[in-house]
Amino acid sequence: MHTPAAMKALASPLRREILRHLAHHGPATSTTLARAMGQNTGTTSYHLRMLSDTGFVTELRERAKGRERWWDVVKADRRTPPREELTDAGQDLAEQLGDSKLAEDLRLLSAFTHKRDEDGDWQQSSRAATFMTKAQLKEFHEEYLKLVHRFSADRDNAPADARMILLRWIGFPDPRGS
Repeated sequence: MHTPAAMKALASPLRREILRHLAHHGPATSTTLARAMGQNTGTTSYHLRMLSDTGFVTELRERAKGRERWWDVVKADRRTPPREELTDAGQDLAEQLGDSKLAEDLRLLSAFTHKRDEDGDWQQSSRAATFMTKAQLKEFHEEYLKLVHRFSADRDNAPADARMILLRWIGFPDPRGS
């Protein structure tokens, strides 16, 4: 996700929802996505093209029948580039994308807590604060990514009782100072 076009593509909550749906449920057409998301087919078709143009989804031509087009998510690293690698405009885009993702994460967490009776035993959480150098924070981040990779499975290789688990990790200096 190193281009402004890629960050703009992911700035749309609907596009992120499309990516999540494809990752969770597998390949779909714009019609099946529209039905699942309460959208019209023209809207999902447009957003699929935008995601395709930026490499986030791919068309599965072998599944096509007539005008029907099938799409699947492209598995890729979707980390935002380090701030120092971005232009001023890129930094603004990254900030907007981060704000949008954070708002979406809070909505998802709220939805989960409202059905905690069904899924409460699935939740694991932790909060911590510690002192680290910038180098230690970077190392911690890389170790976290290795841990996620070690425990990860895609939908085709996951155990039968597995569910998609949303993991969020963020580390930043306390803005109130040290």
